[in-house]
Amino acid sequence: MAVWAVGDVQGCLEPLDALLERIAFDPAADTLWLCGDLVNRGPDSLGVLTRARELGSAAIVVLGNHDLHWLARNWEKPQSTIRKHVEWLRRQPLAHYDRSLDCLMVHAGVYPGWDLEQTLARSKEVQEVLEGRGYGAFLGNMHGDSPNRWKSDLDGIRRLRTIVNALTRMRMIDGQGRMDFAFKRPPGQQPPYLAPWFARPSRLPPKTRTVFGHWSALGHFSSDRLVALDSGCVWGGALTAARLDGYPDTVRVRCSGEGRRA
Repeated sequence: MAVWAVGDVQGCLEPLDALLERIAFDPAADTLWLCGDLVNRGPDSLGVLTRARELGSAAIVVLGNHDLHWLARNWEKPQSTIRKHVEWLRRQPLAHYDRSLDCLMVHAGVYPGWDLEQTLARSKEVQEVLEGRGYGAFLGNMHGDSPNRWKSDLDGIRRLRTIVNALTRMRMIDGQGRMDFAFKRPPGQQPPYLAPWFARPSRLPPKTRTVFGHWSALGHFSSDRLVALDSGCVWGGALTAARLDGYPDTVRVRCSGEGRRA
């Protein structure tokens, strides 16, 4: 049995299938972690959703900002195929933790002031709204850069939006805990008052690894505490899989770069 984590697929079905073949993925024995942004920009978002759903319990998915954007655009569409994907996708969390691996998966990052329990609790807050009857109203109001700083007394849509932004959009954060959503270049090119979220003091357990994507300019890297997986497949980079259990291994397939701005 192997546990593999894969970065942002963004509608690129052919590279995903090629990567699954390269790692000899067996859904009867292996597990695939998909760290968000399954859809948008690439040529076959519906194909990627279908493939992920076909994997059943062998696939563990967290939502990314593009997945939420896709839900916001499609949740009212009556087509049966779209409806099935909407109903499946809106039931996925924003964070997943495996105690046996001591690995936490999110799409973008973990707000520096949150510990593990708080991160999972904040994910659950959003998940419960997405699974509820009023999820359409939430999807219509979740976009926006404000508030850009977490406060425990936030409530309503402002609280939910801040959670979504932290877990699915965050890259840089300043010393006062304010998230910056404009900077997308590699670390080291940012203004001096900003730092990557993972460079700020963390309240996560010291041995917990965080698996994430979202930042194609950052690319793939691994450390004792971090596994970054967005290697820019949709822009002509690569789709990357990292093994999380046993002997560390990384497999990449090149991508043709069929992305479009959305």
